[in-house]
Amino acid sequence: MHAAPFTEFALLLMAAALAGALFVRLKQPVLIAYIVIGIALGPAGFSLVQAHDQIDLLAQIGVTVLLFVVGLKLDLQHVRHIGPVALATGLGQLAFTIVFGFVLILLLGKPPVEALYVAVALTFSSTIIIVKLLSDKRELDSLHGRIAVGFLIVQDLAVVLAMMAMSALKVTEADAAGELGWVTVAASLAGRVLAAVVVMAVLMRYVLPRVVAIMAKSQELLLIFALAWGVALAALGEWAGFSKEAGAFLAGFSLASTPYRESVNARLTGIRDFLLLFFFIDLGAKLEMSTLGAELGAAAVLSVFVLIGNPLIVMAIMGFMGYRRRTGFLAGLTVAQISEFSIVFVAMGITLGHVGVTALGLTTLVGLITITLSTYMILYSHHLFDWLAPWLRVFERSTPFREMAVEDRQDAQAGADILVFGMGRYGSRLLQRLRAQGVQAVGVDFDPEAVRDWHKRGLPVRFGDVEDPDFLESLPLPHTRWVVSTLPSGESNRALLHALRASGYTGKVAVAVRDETQSALLAAAGIDRVFNLFDDAAEQATHKMCEALLQVHDVSDTPNAPAQEPS
Repeated sequence: MHAAPFTEFALLLMAAALAGALFVRLKQPVLIAYIVIGIALGPAGFSLVQAHDQIDLLAQIGVTVLLFVVGLKLDLQHVRHIGPVALATGLGQLAFTIVFGFVLILLLGKPPVEALYVAVALTFSSTIIIVKLLSDKRELDSLHGRIAVGFLIVQDLAVVLAMMAMSALKVTEADAAGELGWVTVAASLAGRVLAAVVVMAVLMRYVLPRVVAIMAKSQELLLIFALAWGVALAALGEWAGFSKEAGAFLAGFSLASTPYRESVNARLTGIRDFLLLFFFIDLGAKLEMSTLGAELGAAAVLSVFVLIGNPLIVMAIMGFMGYRRRTGFLAGLTVAQISEFSIVFVAMGITLGHVGVTALGLTTLVGLITITLSTYMILYSHHLFDWLAPWLRVFERSTPFREMAVEDRQDAQAGADILVFGMGRYGSRLLQRLRAQGVQAVGVDFDPEAVRDWHKRGLPVRFGDVEDPDFLESLPLPHTRWVVSTLPSGESNRALLHALRASGYTGKVAVAVRDETQSALLAAAGIDRVFNLFDDAAEQATHKMCEALLQVHDVSDTPNAPAQEPS
């Protein structure tokens, strides 16, 4: 006898929490834990999942909220500012993966429609996972981090377009009988897209800003309205012949230009993660071990293709566009996986009747393999580059002009008393304050676009990789008294210290750190001065507050002077 749905949900949530804790400990995304729980408790495992209708409904709402949040993040300003390298890399990787993936899947014996679905699914990388990993490594604002986020936006747009295109190819009875031709289907799709564009433009221009402003008077009401709007347009999108996913995306996109976007997004993120739990559990529960076992060989081949092929094409495009191999390698690793969108996309194909459960099993296995391995690849990306660097020269031009363009302006910066490595918020302010005090200080940063920006502001900043010995030799180290590093990574700081010693630098070294662990490690490594950003800020704030208190006491303790009598 099976448990009641409520008891079953309690079991699923507890199992998911425990498995998620284990996978976080292993530095893995929790969505893998959810799929594993679904497989373990579904027909492939202990067959404990029986509340299929309830879980399926929550799963559908979860996918709706996921696409809604994606649309919410893609406001027109972000789309306009996608750089040429992000656009070229994103489109190039999409084209490469679809074409070569389609051919490879056909060679594995899959039918054309299934091969097309899986090939398209292999192109998408997980924005959620990549942004989380880069943020944890403090590389989100680095050059390769910003390029990666740019082509992830391109991928997010592509997945929605792919969903809309596949929805338009839904085989109806009339199509099967040959009563409707491709021209009729294309005309119908074009008409529906045009109507959707017109309706959404009118709503975004005249209706939604006023409605959202009224709803925003209550934060709880704003959240309910956002959910209602997303689910309603998802249902309308399905009725109009697109898909729930496309409708949900348009609902989010319609609110992306409002001033309440961040507030809605912050409140929906937790709901999205909770509901997606049921999508992945439902996915795992629908997969049988025989289906997964039959696809192991194909999944292994396609996983190698994604883990190696996708990064290589990104490196090739970025190398051709004038970036160094290190930048291309670090950005390329972010596409060495498929995403939750890949699984959602193939699941939609099952709903539309285009593919069977084998395609979903194959995509899920590829997702489990590539997400697991690529997570470690990204976490240890710098070690991997150091190991592979000699073999990656083919992906770098003899003159990486895009990153070297800023170096022509650096000849005038011949000498410096202090070199500041890392032009983030702390490093740039430090450099500005030093220059304001008349100190000959020069900044160093690995992001050529940031260097150009500082040059426009009149600040002397040199471009280069701090871990490159050849670059360090070009710096005025013999005349430099202090080197200050504000780099966020402990590994980068230790590598800088090693490179400085190897180049013969005899001056002092100071490092800004963010925790006591880094402070102790760097002090043991021979750093002359360690600045703990939070401790220093707290000490300065304490000093100012004590001064303020003394001023208050001085005023309050001063006796009232007696009034002078008129003479």
